[in-house]
Order: sequence, then C-alpha cells, then structure tokens
Amino acid sequence: MGDVVNINSNTLPDPQSFGKVAVLMGGWSAERAVSLKSGQAVLSALKKRGVDAVGIDVERATIIDNLQEGGFDRVFNVLHGPGGEDGVIQGVLEILGLPYTGSNVASSALSMDKLRTKQILSGANLPTPNYKVLTNETDLNYVIAELGLPLMIKPALEGSSIGMSKVEHEQDMLAAYELAAQFDGEVIAEQWITGNEYTVSILADQALPVIRLETPHTFYDYDAKYVTNDTKYHCPCGLDEKPESQLQRLAVAAFKVVGASSWGRVDIMCDEQNKPYIIELNTVPGMTDHSLVPMAAKAAGIEFDELVYRILMLTLTSNGQDKTTEAEHVRTS
Repeated sequence: MGDVVNINSNTLPDPQSFGKVAVLMGGWSAERAVSLKSGQAVLSALKKRGVDAVGIDVERATIIDNLQEGGFDRVFNVLHGPGGEDGVIQGVLEILGLPYTGSNVASSALSMDKLRTKQILSGANLPTPNYKVLTNETDLNYVIAELGLPLMIKPALEGSSIGMSKVEHEQDMLAAYELAAQFDGEVIAEQWITGNEYTVSILADQALPVIRLETPHTFYDYDAKYVTNDTKYHCPCGLDEKPESQLQRLAVAAFKVVGASSWGRVDIMCDEQNKPYIIELNTVPGMTDHSLVPMAAKAAGIEFDELVYRILMLTLTSNGQDKTTEAEHVRTS
C-alpha cells in the first residue's frame, strides 16, 4: 500500500515531555466554525492522553498576549484558513519561539494559496488541472473556449470548498465569479476533471491509506464535508496496490515540492483514463468527526487520540534537533 507510518505505540513519549500545550482554534476566517469543532476534538484527545493542554479561541487583538502570558511550551495549531493556515500564525509562533504543529511559514503560505500552489506544481512537472486567473475584466467566453465546460470556479485563498462553484452553462459564469470574488485573493477557473476523487493524508511526511470520496452533491462541497451524512468514504479505496501506491507517492511529492511537512492532506482527482491531477494541498486539515485525516489514520490502525498525540509528537524534533531546546534558546537569548 505504499509507505505507511509506523504505528508502534512503544515509540510514543511521555505526555509530560510536551509541557504546557496551547490548542489554537477558531480565528477569523470563513472556516471558524469548523476550526472550533476541530479544536475541541483535539483538545479533548490531548487531555485524555494526559497532556496539559489549554484551548484558545484565537483573536487578533489578544493572541500574542495569551501566548506570552500563558507559560506555554508548544502549540497545536488547528486554525483553518486565512490567519491560521497561511503562514500568519506560524510567523507569530516563530517570533515567540514556540514549537508548533504542521508546516513552516513559507510552505503554509504557499499551500494556502491555490494559485501559487498550482504554479509550483506545474513548474515541478506534477499534474494539476489547467486553469485561468479571473478578474472583473476577464473575457469569460474566452476562458470557456480555452478550458471548456464544465469548470470549477474557486477563490485562491479559502478552504473547505468555501466560495466554490461548478459552472456547467455559460450564463452561470458571472455569478460564480462574483461569489468567489467576495473572498480575498485571486479567483481561479479550473478545468473540470470527470472521474474519481481521492484524498491522501500525510503523517510524519509519509502517506496513509488512500480514501475515495463519493458524494451525491455536485462536488465535495462544504455541506458534503461537514453537514450532511450522505457522502461515502471508501477505505480501502478500491484501487489495486500499484495505482494506490502511485497516488501516495504523488501526494508526498506534492507535499515536499511546496516544502510542507509533518502532517496534512493532498486531494487528487483521477480522470476517466485514471490519470491523476493534484487539486490542492491542506496543511491544517479538519479534525472533526467528518474529517478525512482521522479516517485514514484509523485505517492504518491509529485511533483519533493517538493520531493527535503523534502530530503533537512531531513538534519535539526538527531535522534531528530538539525543537523545545531551540525555542527556549530564542526565548532566553
């Protein structure tokens, strides 16, 4: 099934080794509600494991003071979307010298930006659907002529499928653009891929079992992800060992090419000829009861509480060096 993480529980450290942990959730993005739900699940899991963890509903005006005054030793970041997944909070944590879960400043910023991610993937010869950037001056008919219909219209800087629309008819293009343009950043028109949708979760920079998504919705939208219960998740994904392994390797390659690390998720579409296309990368995926990383981890024999513990464990070392030692050096120098 490709490279899957070692689930030997004997390698797990003592909970006291983490010190006091801040679990960052909420924030100010359009994904706030999902982040709060993810954060509460993570906080509960850490406490069950004996970790001294405290939840913080992040606000711009108070987060630095909260972190400085709280006596924290490290951070579990479960902030989704702008402000939490785009390098902003990561920069704050770097300045404060606090080790944190997930990818660093640069890779978080790149991965959150769907346009820059596609440009980097294309430059690295990794497959991603063709696209055009839309503005209020774009000739939408030209875009349709170039990419064909249907199309996916999406804001470049949002997650959880927020602001996304499938366009099947020319007369719907303008409304889809205007919806996506309500959010920050560029708007992308992306070639529609007809076929199966897969997601590959990453833990400790290795791939977990692949999940195939099946939804009665037009696409895997916000409701399909977090609200309704009519989406089907297939794990095993139904692929033979070789093609599943190929998707896992492709996901890890995409993760590495943007510099992402630790944990995350890569979404892939395969067309009717089974050619894969990387759709997007997520460096702080959802951790709710509908979320995909916990589902993939469970298929690998890792229950939710252990998954959360293992993600936090990755803050203890970086390139073979103790992150806590590095953080203490920053705070005391």
